[in-house]
Amino acid sequence: MLLLESIGVAVSTYSIIPVPQFPWTERNTRYAICCFPVVGIFCGGGLALWYWLCRWMEGSGVLFAAAAACLPLLITGGIHMDGFMDTVDALASHQSRERKLEILKDSACGAFAVLYCGVYLLLSFALYYEGYAAGWIYAFAPAFVLSRCLSGLCAVTMPNARRAGMLCAFTAGVERKRAVAALALVLLADGALLLFLSPVVGGAVLACALASVLYYRRMAMGEFGGVTGDTSGFFLQVCELAMLAGAWIGGRFL
Repeated sequence: MLLLESIGVAVSTYSIIPVPQFPWTERNTRYAICCFPVVGIFCGGGLALWYWLCRWMEGSGVLFAAAAACLPLLITGGIHMDGFMDTVDALASHQSRERKLEILKDSACGAFAVLYCGVYLLLSFALYYEGYAAGWIYAFAPAFVLSRCLSGLCAVTMPNARRAGMLCAFTAGVERKRAVAALALVLLADGALLLFLSPVVGGAVLACALASVLYYRRMAMGEFGGVTGDTSGFFLQVCELAMLAGAWIGGRFL
């Protein structure tokens, strides 16, 4: 029952997928971060299903890529893109660390957020179009679980920059050793699946995911002094775009 409650809390928080609603308690939020990768199953499954449907109906690559770029936003409700946009605004301000943290909390959307959101979606569209033509979409689908494993690991192993907010609520009472072990096991299993589906594409995806983690840890600590919910959303979006680029690079060698 505790596992189901933790999954329900994680899925209802980080997606718009209808699930039974459970009240947040110290007991079920303690393990909710470990269940974050479950949302990635829905994202990857939705992408694979859309790819199959387009192939079956002989749809165009443009139609597939346009919907595929929007699909993660539709499933998650845009919660991670919101963090990406807030973080971009903060980074583009070139202000002090304290001012950047204030910008993260500001509900206003700045010009840089809009510009980079557009850039992100255009790049996603282009890479999904290439993936449809090259046929590596199924091999990429498990990457959505990988990005959430890495996001969860960063959240529980890096200091919280604000010591408040939703991410803090998810990680404050977590048993870190168990959380790290659980997320690491899922990460290893998902990485093995990626390599099984395509050693070349999967290997490139894993390499780009690792590079995005190294970049994020350095950026978050240097610019914000730790992680927040917004920077975690930023990482997830950057990681998924980097993995898409990795899949495209790997697909060139198939």
